[in-house]
Amino acid sequence: MRAVIFANGSLDNPTAARALLRPDDTIIAADGGAAHCRTLGITPALIVGDLDSLSQVDQTHWENQGVQIIRHDRRKDETDLELALLYAQGLDREEALVLGALGGRWDQTFANLLLPAYHNLESLPVTFWHDGLWIYVVRASRTIRGHAGQTVSLIPVGGDVHGVSTTGLEYPLQGETLYFGATRGVSNVLQGETATVQVQDGMLLCFVFDQQP
Repeated sequence: MRAVIFANGSLDNPTAARALLRPDDTIIAADGGAAHCRTLGITPALIVGDLDSLSQVDQTHWENQGVQIIRHDRRKDETDLELALLYAQGLDREEALVLGALGGRWDQTFANLLLPAYHNLESLPVTFWHDGLWIYVVRASRTIRGHAGQTVSLIPVGGDVHGVSTTGLEYPLQGETLYFGATRGVSNVLQGETATVQVQDGMLLCFVFDQQP
């Protein structure tokens, strides 16, 4: 079972986003992400946040649809997306796909991408999608799916990442270190439909581009 979370960032290709959804997904909207749900014609199971990005008209619409709304005070310590991810983890979902997390404010985008590094979310595998760009978080191991020729970049998060090994990439790594701030992991190439990335210590953000960036 998977949670799909709509954040309040950009969703430039709603048709492609709609095609990613599965019938058994649990749809969660992080505050203004509910607007994306309405655009796509889908009903979320839950809307969570301080609701500062959701009009009263939209709130009434979703309440009339029977959607559960969990409202938090605006003076809170978490972003709406963090609250949505924590809720998804509490549902024991096997993974979370986040749509609409990038774009708009750079600080929000950067903070969103770092959320999977938060120790309170470490049991929830998180994947971001943004208009053809897939971003995976790699803690111990992760399988990357795509097609030959796609650009793959591995970026250390929170410090040096040790014992990095890969299969299925043009430039393989075998138990090596990717240093925080250095660019060695940028612009590798997927050789087939799958690749694997393993780390012994640390965490990576893995970027996979549908098209050449």
